[in-house]
Amino acid sequence: MKIAEIFHSIQGEGKLMGLPSIFVRASGCNLRCTWCDTPYTSWNPEGREMPVAEIMRAIGEFSSKHVVLTGGEPMIMPDVMELCEAIKSNGYQLTIETAATVFHSVPLDLASLSPKLSNSTPTEREDGRFADMHDRQRLNIPMIQQFIDHSPDFQLKFVVSREADVKEIESLLGQLKNWSPSDVLLMPEGIDAEVLHERSNWIGNICKRKGYRFCPRLHILLYGNKRGT
Repeated sequence: MKIAEIFHSIQGEGKLMGLPSIFVRASGCNLRCTWCDTPYTSWNPEGREMPVAEIMRAIGEFSSKHVVLTGGEPMIMPDVMELCEAIKSNGYQLTIETAATVFHSVPLDLASLSPKLSNSTPTEREDGRFADMHDRQRLNIPMIQQFIDHSPDFQLKFVVSREADVKEIESLLGQLKNWSPSDVLLMPEGIDAEVLHERSNWIGNICKRKGYRFCPRLHILLYGNKRGT
């Protein structure tokens, strides 16, 4: 598995926000979100191939018992099943962060699903050369439903940059079953505190009306937009 970084930080998003966690960031992605905050795992993948045993040794250097497997897109990695089994068999709690375009029945505790809205399509970035590919692959309703149906817990985390995104979210939710409003998280898009603050108020008001969870980006507020945080 190609790994961009392994580090110890605070979970900044979702139901487990604030929990000290070990992040294993896979490098490589089947999407090209225009606002991607980890371009070193998607637009320009960096890192090196690491066998599962080496990844586990790196995880073992930290004291936390919660691991976040993220990316990039970890579900496209060839060793994802072996790695998840190793993490769980060693007594760790495991969150997998995925766009939910690909499903594998892997052992986990929380499936953090982040379906990509049309605001992610890179129509202008790099002259739009990835826009059609991204649009074809960014949503896979059957795969999202499989994660919901086969995970012990899940969250649906949407990156929101404009009020029009809410209608798109509701249309998507209307195609899914077995979820409740408390499983839906709205997260402002942005990589600096000023932009996040600007968007947080109106997104928070939407959450109050709809019963969704508001999802800040705690790690940005704590550390800024830096690698290894």
